[in-house]
Amino acid sequence: MGDIRRRGAVALGLTGLMAPLALALGTAPAQAATSCTTSAGPYQKQVEKFLGRPVDGRQSATDCKAIKAFQTKHGITPNIGYAGSVTWGVMDLMNKQKAVGNNPNRDHECPTNKGRIACVNLTLQLSWIQDGSRLVYGPVPVRTGRNGYETRTGLKKIYWRDIDHVSSIYNVSMPYSQFFDGGQAFHSVGLSMWNPPGSHGCVNMTPATAKKYWSLLKNGDDVFVYGRKPGT
Repeated sequence: MGDIRRRGAVALGLTGLMAPLALALGTAPAQAATSCTTSAGPYQKQVEKFLGRPVDGRQSATDCKAIKAFQTKHGITPNIGYAGSVTWGVMDLMNKQKAVGNNPNRDHECPTNKGRIACVNLTLQLSWIQDGSRLVYGPVPVRTGRNGYETRTGLKKIYWRDIDHVSSIYNVSMPYSQFFDGGQAFHSVGLSMWNPPGSHGCVNMTPATAKKYWSLLKNGDDVFVYGRKPGT
């Protein structure tokens, strides 16, 4: 994130560049990143099932092509079609996010006595807006801080908004920035929400989600962050 100039004060923040799950990368065969591996990975069957492939635990050319396409779409490297821990970790997270359905606060962790509040579940990499116990928007997948740059937990408030913010630290655009803790903010990014390993502390969102949050939230609104991102 860039310099935050507010009443003459400058607060430096940390940007969320792009990617979720900071999971340990499994040992993949040493092949060029542009090739497609013939080796089955340790999560071959799980990955085959997720992708709707025949579940036989054996790598085929078609399996590799499907895995490689998934990796390329979500920025998982090396994208050689190997069914390793990072690829399965992203798929497993997607399954868990889907299972939440329309009841993201079923664990009752996000406060229901604050009126309108933006909730962030780091464990599931999900965010939503609720008003009391009523779901207003979401849940939507987000990308939070990687290991060493974790998105800080606790109850916060949105204190500054900048629709066209640019980070002076990383020289990247941060559209629809809504700052809630030091330099940590909700903001839009242009990559997959499941692109490992994660942001530099911000809560990354798709452009559509960031715009919706911008329209639904205002300065002074509460934000509650809880849980722990996998790999941190």
